[in-house]
Amino acid sequence: MDYAIKTEIRDPQAETFVFTAQKTMYGGKHIAAGDTVFLFASETHGGRGLVARGVVTAAEAIAKVPGLARQTPRVSVTIRRAALAKRPLGRRELELEPFTDWTDGRPETELNFKFYRQATDKIVGLSDETAAFLAAFF
Repeated sequence: MDYAIKTEIRDPQAETFVFTAQKTMYGGKHIAAGDTVFLFASETHGGRGLVARGVVTAAEAIAKVPGLARQTPRVSVTIRRAALAKRPLGRRELELEPFTDWTDGRPETELNFKFYRQATDKIVGLSDETAAFLAAFF
């Protein structure tokens, strides 16, 4: 399975990215070394959306805090950049056409749903179709 992460990315040109205790949703907690991940610079932190593709070199689940009833699984990951995006894809592009029919099966809709319906930063699992769609941006 391929993954995507939307978070603050200060230097999209970096060779290596380290993200600590990232929230996971939609299967994101299963990310592991060797997995492909698409990196989105979070617009809430001044980013512009899709910036790079990389390979996970390390992934470690964060232990849950004892005594808290509801906790979102979190992981820390290290990613080696493999390619830089050649064209933009972010909230702005996904809002040009309203990709809000959550059942239409389109890659753009999957990204809009997983990243922007609830705008928190997170790691998410991707369908094969959406991973192939994102690969065309490199």
